[in-house]
Amino acid sequence: MAQNTGREIRLRSLPGEELRAADFELVETPVRQPGTGQVLVRNTWMSVDPYMRVRMDPGVTFLPPYQVGQVLDGPATGRVVASGAAEVPVGAAVRHWLGWREFARLDASEVEVLDTSVAAEPDYLGPLGTTGLTAYVATTETAPVRPGDVVFVSASAGAVGSVAGQLAREFGAAKVIGSAGGPVKARKLRETFGFDAAIDHRSAPVAEQLDVAAPDGIDVYIDNVGGEQLEAAIDAMRAGGRIALVGAIGAHGGPENYFQMAAKEITMRGLLVGLHLDQFPEYLGKAANWLRDGTLRTETTVEHGIERAPQALLGVLSGANTGKMLVRLDD
Repeated sequence: MAQNTGREIRLRSLPGEELRAADFELVETPVRQPGTGQVLVRNTWMSVDPYMRVRMDPGVTFLPPYQVGQVLDGPATGRVVASGAAEVPVGAAVRHWLGWREFARLDASEVEVLDTSVAAEPDYLGPLGTTGLTAYVATTETAPVRPGDVVFVSASAGAVGSVAGQLAREFGAAKVIGSAGGPVKARKLRETFGFDAAIDHRSAPVAEQLDVAAPDGIDVYIDNVGGEQLEAAIDAMRAGGRIALVGAIGAHGGPENYFQMAAKEITMRGLLVGLHLDQFPEYLGKAANWLRDGTLRTETTVEHGIERAPQALLGVLSGANTGKMLVRLDD
């Protein structure tokens, strides 16, 4: 039986200093059948990520900003329920960019057919998605990890950080240090993700804890938060160190010890994963094997139902997730 309506999340208002649930609205909308060369996808999983908050700010330039009154978008997977394209048959599992809705009508060229014998659908939004690719590019190109390095990763219980720390180990790091919020997450860094040391940034100043964890300094910092942790990393950085700027969700102004970067000849480079999508095939071939043999261990935090998507995003921004935050839409 054809589905006549589906629900989607729209941006009701631009957020102020803090994003609120009231900035979103849940809307029921007609489902349109696909035309020639198109497919209709019943979304099963969708991703929420910190960059989505940035797209709500006026003047954002690196991605199209979300518009008030319009449905949001983002990575999602689903099953094709109607098809006007022979190359993407009904029943195919696909990945695409029209999340935040229960049904998506797209051109066949806008979906990627997934091999679910290699990995489950949710994995294609986490370790085999752009978050995994971000960690890979950060540790191989932006701030390449070399054998014997001491590596520090902030927000390392999150989707990018948890993978980045494990990849640093795979690439020969002598010691991997992670930061997270709270003793439960800090313990998980060591026991689940295999970090050598864990910093609970809520329990004491990060600089003090990093000095204990890496008394001889660090070589690489994968920065997912900015602020205090970036300053601490610069203080701890050895000469010739490398910093990958992945995110700055906790930043309030620039680091006060900025000149140390010149004194130590530190390299700091930004990373926008959308400019590195050509590396997806290379990364997927490696990451699928790492998942299978247990080299790469992951976790997900799941909200259920499209109506919980705003809460999921708020949770990511407040650090409520361990690993990748996903919303399951087909419950």
